[in-house]
Amino acid sequence: MTKRSPLDDPSTSAHAWARYKRLMKWMFAFTLAVVVVALVWVYLTAGMPSIHLFIATALGVGLAVLLMSALMGLVFLSSGTGHDESISEVEDRDQADGRKR
Repeated sequence: MTKRSPLDDPSTSAHAWARYKRLMKWMFAFTLAVVVVALVWVYLTAGMPSIHLFIATALGVGLAVLLMSALMGLVFLSSGTGHDESISEVEDRDQADGRKR
């Protein structure tokens, strides 16, 4: 039987997800700033190329930074709430018993 995760508690879960949403709001603002810097850099180095280059740069840089921040935020959420420990204890017990998953 698996140990209950701290995220199963509604108050802990609400606090953790509120923190995650706040982090994502800040990262969205940071992403917008990074996209603007990237577009200015493209304009200064390449002059005035096709609009498609600017669109591709904005989408590529923006989505990459947002994806990175979303995944790292989930790592922080999982680690900060103790969810990782609840899973690793079950795996440690299974390994001690000689079972494989």
